[in-house]
Amino acid sequence: MSSDDTLARLAAVIESRKAANGGNPDTSYVARLLHKGPDAFLKKIGEEATEVVMAAKDLDHGGDTYKLVGEMADLWFHSLVALSHYGLTPEDVLQELSRREGLSGLEEKALRKAQAREAGED
Repeated sequence: MSSDDTLARLAAVIESRKAANGGNPDTSYVARLLHKGPDAFLKKIGEEATEVVMAAKDLDHGGDTYKLVGEMADLWFHSLVALSHYGLTPEDVLQELSRREGLSGLEEKALRKAQAREAGED
């Protein structure tokens, strides 16, 4: 079973929790986050990102590797909620990563900056 399948299944569950699809904020954590709006799930993304950093830093001092994995799973999960809210899917992110594959990170970053400058000049 591929991780792409896991992400797609999880994205489908998140999608099913939207109010338009019958999601109930009283019985579903995802429905509650979506009901509260972007501030709620964006705050969670920030919190989880901080916890990922802390868990990673702890690994440099004998911390538990599973703690990093668990915190990263929380970050990915809340990021999937954000993608769903904005009408995007894990596949959109995977396609972008695929597009970047084989590019130098420095070249890709320079290209994005150049594109942003061009868009600002129009």
